Amino acid sequence: MGAVSEREESIKNALKSAEEARAEMQNLQSDNERILKEARAERDLLLKEAREMKANVIDSAKTEAQTQAASIIRQAQATIEREKQAAVADFKNQVAQLSIEIAEKVVKSELSEKDKQFKMVKSLLQDVTLK
Repeated sequence: MGAVSEREESIKNALKSAEEARAEMQNLQSDNERILKEARAERDLLLKEAREMKANVIDSAKTEAQTQAASIIRQAQATIEREKQAAVADFKNQVAQLSIEIAEKVVKSELSEKDKQFKMVKSLLQDVTLK
């Protein structure tokens, strides 16, 4: 009988140990699930923050690019306007120089003969006295 009781006690201890192990496993599994849930929540938060940072960086880069593009366009327009004004001024100077050269040739041609000179002086004198 002692052996049966001993065996019974051994089986009870083994069942108790198995029950404790099962309870411990359940606790560990609960802890693991809780830790996993927390890790997923943290991952989701990190991903959300990363997406927000990405969006901010992209928006910042777009704004900066637009600002730089506008600045480059303004500078190009100013340069074009300055070059246009310089070209117009140069063209006016060339036209004026050409007009003077043509006038000189016309006057030389008109005054090359004495008769023409005399008629011109007479005409100018009449204009002066009439005024």
